Amino acid sequence: MALFRRFGLFALTNIAVIFTIGLILRLTGLDVYLAKSGVPYATTLLFAAIWGMGGAFISLLLSKFMVKASMGVQVIDPRNASGWQRDLLTRVQRLASAAGLPMPEVGYYESPEINAFATGPSRSSALVAVSTGLLNGMDSEELDGVLGHELSHVANGDMVTMTLVQGVINSFVIFFSWIVSKVIVSQLSRNDERGSSGGFFMEFMIRQLLMVVFGLLGSIVVAYVSRAREYRADAGGAKLAGRSSMIAALERLKVAFTRDPIDQRGETIAALKISNRAGGLASLFATHPPLEERIAALRAKAY
Repeated sequence: MALFRRFGLFALTNIAVIFTIGLILRLTGLDVYLAKSGVPYATTLLFAAIWGMGGAFISLLLSKFMVKASMGVQVIDPRNASGWQRDLLTRVQRLASAAGLPMPEVGYYESPEINAFATGPSRSSALVAVSTGLLNGMDSEELDGVLGHELSHVANGDMVTMTLVQGVINSFVIFFSWIVSKVIVSQLSRNDERGSSGGFFMEFMIRQLLMVVFGLLGSIVVAYVSRAREYRADAGGAKLAGRSSMIAALERLKVAFTRDPIDQRGETIAALKISNRAGGLASLFATHPPLEERIAALRAKAY
C-alpha cells in the first residue's frame, strides 16, 4: 500500500512539474516562439518530467542497496546481537518507538570518521547506520542524540522529500537544457549563410554544457532544502533524545571535524550523513548548515 502511495505521489509531482513548466512557457510567451521555431517542446517536456522524476525514484528505491555496497555497511542481526551491538539495537528501538516508527534496519561500517546516516524508500523500510569512529568516539548521551537525529529524518520522510525535490530539479534541468540548446543551434543555423552550424554535434555539446550549468544552479536549491531539513531533524532529535544529548552530539562533531579524517567513500552520500564540511562559496552547495548555527538554533528553541 505504501508503495502505491509513493507511486501516486511521484505521479502527482510529475503532473505538477509539467503544469509549472507549461505555465512558465505560456506566461513568458516562449510556447509561441518555440512552436514557430519548430521546437517540439511538448514532447520534450513530457520526456524531461518522466526521465527526471523516474531517475530520482529509482535512486530512492535502490538507496539502501547502494549505500550498503558503497560503504560496506554490516546490518546487525537482532537474533545474534550481543554486547555493543545489542546496546545499539536497544537504543534505536527505544527512540524509534518514541518517534512512532517501526524498527528500522540497523548497521555499522568501518570508518574512522565520526558520522551516521539514515536512508531507505519509506518509514517502514529504513536503514540507520553508524560508523565505528562514531561508536568509539561518542559517549552514551551523544550517541542517543545522533540516533535521534537520524530517526527524525526517517519520521519526517526526508528521503522521499529530497527525492521529490531532486526529481523536480532534474526535470527542469533536462527540459531547459534541451530547449535552449535547440534554440541556440536554430539561431546559429539561420545566421550562418553557409548552413554549417555544426548540426547534431554542436547541439549535443551545448546541451551537455547547459546541463552542467543548470545542474549546478539546481543543486543550490536542493542543498538549501536539505539544510532546512537538517534543522528540523535536529529539533526532532532533541525531542526524542533530549536537547542536551543533541547539542552534545553536535559539539562532539564540531571537535571531530577539526582533527579527524574524512571518509572519502562518503562523498556520494554526504547529504545522508549527520553532518559534512563546507565553507566559503562551497557553503551554497552544502547539504548541512554549519554546526555552530545548528547548535545555536537548538539552544534558542524552547521545548
